[in-house]
Amino acid sequence: MDIVQIVSLGLVASLLIILLKEHKSSIAFLLLLFTVILIFIAVIDHVKYIFSLLQYMAEKAQVESIYFKTILKIIGIAYITEFGSQLIRDAGLNSLASKVELAGKLFILMLAIPIITALIETILDFIPGAAG
Repeated sequence: MDIVQIVSLGLVASLLIILLKEHKSSIAFLLLLFTVILIFIAVIDHVKYIFSLLQYMAEKAQVESIYFKTILKIIGIAYITEFGSQLIRDAGLNSLASKVELAGKLFILMLAIPIITALIETILDFIPGAAG
């Protein structure tokens, strides 16, 4: 599915959701969920290609795999969190969406701590007398 088809699907679904929202809000939300899943399935191959390309570039640059995998996990958490929180927000539950976003940020911070630690240690190695 190319971008024109995805945008067309989104526009048609949006019109149907707007029409259904007033009378059958639960069906409108199910249509929204179904459309989002279809779009996700349509782009998953592109995401796989991007990740394999990033893996190739990381290997060429001789980036340690632990750092590369951590960065990919962080990117994944960010996208999944955004995806979920927007879906929750579409259901009208802004407070819950905010909590999901907070949880995503905390998971990202947790994963980033080893990278931040390594970065600080590297900087301290360059400063004379700073390393303990």
